[in-house]
Amino acid sequence: MEDYAFIVDYLPQGRADLDIRSPLAYAVGEANFTLLSLQAKRDAPLAIGERVYIGKDFSLRAKIEKVNARVAYNDLTATAKLELPNVIHIMIKANEKRFIDFVNNAQPISLRFHVLDLLPGLGKKRLPIITGERRKGAFASFDDINSRTKIPMDKLIAKRIEQELMNPDEKYRLFVPSDRK
Repeated sequence: MEDYAFIVDYLPQGRADLDIRSPLAYAVGEANFTLLSLQAKRDAPLAIGERVYIGKDFSLRAKIEKVNARVAYNDLTATAKLELPNVIHIMIKANEKRFIDFVNNAQPISLRFHVLDLLPGLGKKRLPIITGERRKGAFASFDDINSRTKIPMDKLIAKRIEQELMNPDEKYRLFVPSDRK
């Protein structure tokens, strides 16, 4: 269950095509990158990229009335799809330690396939650069990775998260848990 989410689209009048007349927001959960439909409070406007509380303690929910449902990527509005990469990048920067730990602790899946191979844009030529620099010492930040390897790891991770959200049948999931039980 997500406690916080980042807004990717806000519709103060709701959606006429879905016959929803109350303020509606689309958001992505902070912990598991869950795509959510939220009912916003009427007197509390939301901004794209804003972090809001959606947890179980209703007294802390300043701007959100209720969580309507989990939604698929294809159910998002055009604006939400457009803003999603930017918001994911903001979320990655806000929780940098989690993703730096992922890079520092990534292991091979098999003899020929490494977890980092799953990041778009990081192939067989760039992987040895990352693993070689990692052997010299653990990475401390995205700036450290970029200065030592010239690889924008935060952007690659953001692309991977977006790819996992767009494709629910992705075989290897690094950041977004599968909906299937």
